[in-house]
Amino acid sequence: MSDVLFSHVQNKVDLSEEQKKHLLSFFTAKKLRKKQYLLQEGDICRSLSFVSRGLLKSYIVDEKGNERINMFAFEGWWISDFNSFIHQEKAVLNIDAVEETEVLMITLENYEKMMLEIPVMDRYFRILYQHSLVTKDHRLIVSNSYSAEEKYLQFIRRNPEATQRIPHHLIASYLGLAPETVSRIRKKLLQNKSM
Repeated sequence: MSDVLFSHVQNKVDLSEEQKKHLLSFFTAKKLRKKQYLLQEGDICRSLSFVSRGLLKSYIVDEKGNERINMFAFEGWWISDFNSFIHQEKAVLNIDAVEETEVLMITLENYEKMMLEIPVMDRYFRILYQHSLVTKDHRLIVSNSYSAEEKYLQFIRRNPEATQRIPHHLIASYLGLAPETVSRIRKKLLQNKSM
């Protein structure tokens, strides 16, 4: 589990062997079954979670009971209801496992302590937050100005393994499209590919 975390951190900043050992002391490991909740709306998000194996989704449930997916978190991704985590307020998001998943979890207290005791982690998270802002801006642009087919193509280009691991109705929810629309796009793309 820790190898995925170390690899992810080392892609952004350098860690000594001593820092790696110390870093792990701030985390606890958890395994989730498929469809098991990591967080439910209304609970307080007590941990920021790093996906070391598996796949999670975060979402809200609308007034009709439909899931509106906010994000997918693959191996090497962080996930939480960040507002709830930072402010220790009730979560608006649900987070559950799309497939069997293992996460490394860090509490707010340990997160703050880690930043003080391993200062390079402050830089690591700053880089992640910058990337996250760019990604959110891109998602907003795609959502507001791309056609359904362009949205789907953009998603699979950025997440090539997604079509193998995520049911198409969940991809449709993430893209704000009807499942039938995604099925039609996939069928069209397959036909074009076979020609």
